[in-house]
Amino acid sequence: MGDKAQTHHPGAAGRALTADRPTSVRNVVLVGHTGSGKTTLVEALALTAGAVNRAGRVEDGGTVSDYDDIEHRQQRSVQLSLVPVEWDGIKVNLLDTPGYADFVGELRAGLRAADAALFVVSASDGVDGSTRMVWEECAAVGMPRAIVITHLEAARANFEEMTRICAEAFGGDDPDAVLPLYLPLRGPEGPDGHAPVTGLVGLLSGKLFDYSTGERKESEPGEDQLPGIEEARNRLIEGIIAESEDETLMDRYLGGEQIDVKTLVQDLERAVARGSFHPVLAAAPAAEGARQGLGTVELLELVTGGFPTPFEHPMPRVTTVDGRPRELKPCDTDGPLVAEVVKTSSDPYVGRLSLVRVFSGTLRPDQPVHVSGHGLADRGHEDHDVDEKVGTLSMPFGKQQRPVTHAVAGDLVCVAKLGRAETGDTLSAKDDPLLMEPWQMPDPLLPVAIRAHSKADEDKLSQGLARLVAEDPTMRLEQNQDTHQVVLWCLGEAHADVALERLRGRYGVQVDVVPHKVSLRETFATKATGRGRHVKQSGGHGQYAICEIEVEPLPGGSGIEFVDKVVGGAVPRQFIPSVEKGVRAQAAKGVAAGYPLIDVRVTLVDGKAHSVDSSDAAFQTAGALALREAAADARIHLLEPVAEVTVLVGDAYVGAVMSDLSGRRGRLLGTEQTGSGRTLIRAEVPEFEIGRYAVDLRSLSHGTARFDRAYARHEPMPPQIAERVREQAGDEG
Repeated sequence: MGDKAQTHHPGAAGRALTADRPTSVRNVVLVGHTGSGKTTLVEALALTAGAVNRAGRVEDGGTVSDYDDIEHRQQRSVQLSLVPVEWDGIKVNLLDTPGYADFVGELRAGLRAADAALFVVSASDGVDGSTRMVWEECAAVGMPRAIVITHLEAARANFEEMTRICAEAFGGDDPDAVLPLYLPLRGPEGPDGHAPVTGLVGLLSGKLFDYSTGERKESEPGEDQLPGIEEARNRLIEGIIAESEDETLMDRYLGGEQIDVKTLVQDLERAVARGSFHPVLAAAPAAEGARQGLGTVELLELVTGGFPTPFEHPMPRVTTVDGRPRELKPCDTDGPLVAEVVKTSSDPYVGRLSLVRVFSGTLRPDQPVHVSGHGLADRGHEDHDVDEKVGTLSMPFGKQQRPVTHAVAGDLVCVAKLGRAETGDTLSAKDDPLLMEPWQMPDPLLPVAIRAHSKADEDKLSQGLARLVAEDPTMRLEQNQDTHQVVLWCLGEAHADVALERLRGRYGVQVDVVPHKVSLRETFATKATGRGRHVKQSGGHGQYAICEIEVEPLPGGSGIEFVDKVVGGAVPRQFIPSVEKGVRAQAAKGVAAGYPLIDVRVTLVDGKAHSVDSSDAAFQTAGALALREAAADARIHLLEPVAEVTVLVGDAYVGAVMSDLSGRRGRLLGTEQTGSGRTLIRAEVPEFEIGRYAVDLRSLSHGTARFDRAYARHEPMPPQIAERVREQAGDEG
């Protein structure tokens, strides 16, 4: 891992990388907040590995195409992207994830596809709350992790201090499980008083690696540099030995024995691979014209030597499509095909493109497969079991795609022309259809109501929305039957902005954002009576129906109850269902502000009929009129939906969150300590008050809180708010 004497063979720029066995693959996801330097680091690693010939450029048969033009970088900043490189005969699939909290779905997809994680931390910004939460997610499943500190060129950057902060944030009860493998060396101070980082010193080997010329050069440190590294070296050795499976090693070390560096490196690699030790490294992009960025060689050596192979990745649960468990060997290239679509996108040149992780078997071009997708029907994704034919297999190379001949278990590959497959779907053999348990998707909790901008857009809207949701399982499409609105549920404002831009740019659909409506209801607050009289005579058969009803409120959740108490045949038997039908139809339309009426008992007590002119339609009309008359003489409550909200928040923000919920007319139900310095707050809050809570809570908690909501019931609105809503309904009418 940088301290080992070894040669490397960079991948030739422009060559599509393939792997023939799982042991020659490493799948690594880069995690970090926006601005931490993930994308820049990926490009620096690609340059050092020889995947590109100069920073930011891809050479292609004598022509040069931008690898990181503005549009391409913007796309990569909000979506998962794959950059494959080769180092020492190992194919390294680098999965660059967005740092924006709104695109956590892309991050979760990257975590699913990867076998290890690099947490990228800016020396000038530190560790934010959302990065800590992702670290805990990785820890819960035992994913190996390392830390890369970037932006060492910043004026106040302090590697040692940032390492200490990372140990506190990520080390938990064992800060010695987070230790640096190298220390940065600074050159002479410039005119601004800042000393740039020019190299690294390996704490295990004691070697100095100088990057000041743009090429990594190894040398011995000077006598004046040795004292500064001795303490850090001893602590690292003790940390490695503490993780060693050789229980005699610590006693030998404390007894004064010099432990062989090779033994320490082997123990370090094993500890990293099993997720119990988390090395800290430093990295910086190459200067213009340079071939290697600082720390990139060391990082590639860590990834290829210390990170696990796909064999060590736990196999997600696999069943048949009807739910029967299926046991499979992990990463068996000759086993049944099981692959998963971790991302779906539309490419302007090749059409629909699916990024796929192969978990079992080998995937080849033009191969017939079965596509299974279950469990996301609530987000607008239909369950489906369809057969398709795989198109071209390729690996990304900048904005281009280079064809490959196969993808073995453990590898990642881009698949063209899967017309029905969506993100989260399983690909399996046509004659042996299987289904993988989907990964956890965050719930979209920000509603964005939209309508087509024009008639031409209206014709294309349905298909555009279907494609949009197929690409992004963190988005939910709702056709609200109460408000008659089309609602996209998103993870935040940036998520919504990107979705609307994709609708316009990719699918040619222009939409307008309109205020989101909440599904209100009406009910009677008091008992009332009503008489419906529908009598018309205009030649020929007339219309004659009279009915009298009593209306009384019922407890919440009762719906509409209809009772017949007519005596003496005042309303003939055959017309009583007609009265009920008319009452229910009017209740659905509302009786005050145009919202559905609920939770009342309507009792038919009397009426009159005509032997010739009475009819089903006449009594339906009379029933509706009777309900409207009863409402005119009663006090009508406007009911608003109330959600049960649970907020998981860091203890430092509990007071602010509880105060904010109270300000939203919320009723606090209680709090509960969950460990790790977090508190679960339970409350009931009117949905009117939490339309933008996904955005507001993130701001309030600095991105460290998450919440869930579930419909609880409808209950009466405060009179002053109800009056405002009625006035708005009247204006719209």
